[in-house]
Amino acid sequence: MPRIRPTTRKALLTLHLVTSLGWLGADLVLLTLGIAVQRGADPAVVYPVTALVGTVLFAPLSVLVWLIGVASSLLTPWGLLRHRWVLVKLVLTTVMVGLVLFLLTPNLRHAGAVGAALPARDRADLVIAPAVSTSLMIIATVLSTYKPWGRRPAARPARTSRDRAVAKK
Repeated sequence: MPRIRPTTRKALLTLHLVTSLGWLGADLVLLTLGIAVQRGADPAVVYPVTALVGTVLFAPLSVLVWLIGVASSLLTPWGLLRHRWVLVKLVLTTVMVGLVLFLLTPNLRHAGAVGAALPARDRADLVIAPAVSTSLMIIATVLSTYKPWGRRPAARPARTSRDRAVAKK
């Protein structure tokens, strides 16, 4: 594993935090806009804004968060597959990025194009998706804060006879 200087590691962590907060903020904006339409706001006005936020801000930030997170894990002692919490966070983020790029972004563009003609079931999807996404981002934040579960068994260094003797005492 390559070692990076502490200042570089902190800069990478700061960049990851800033992009993650931006991603969460954009997600909350999408949720708010979706709820606004459900509560009577004009979809012909709201959905083009939603499409703009989704394609210009939300989708690029999701990719940036994923890339910076992978770089951080590879360049720091946490490792990409060494700890369960990192692995779970990687899986969650990868699934979310895939859904954002291949499902949500096309739906947002479509909603922006058709505006008020968007069917009711598709309008509900534009509330449900950001609500689920926000929940998953909060889970990822909790994982990063509490770092549960320890190391994966395969990632632990082999115990020597000296280690076993010390453990028995």
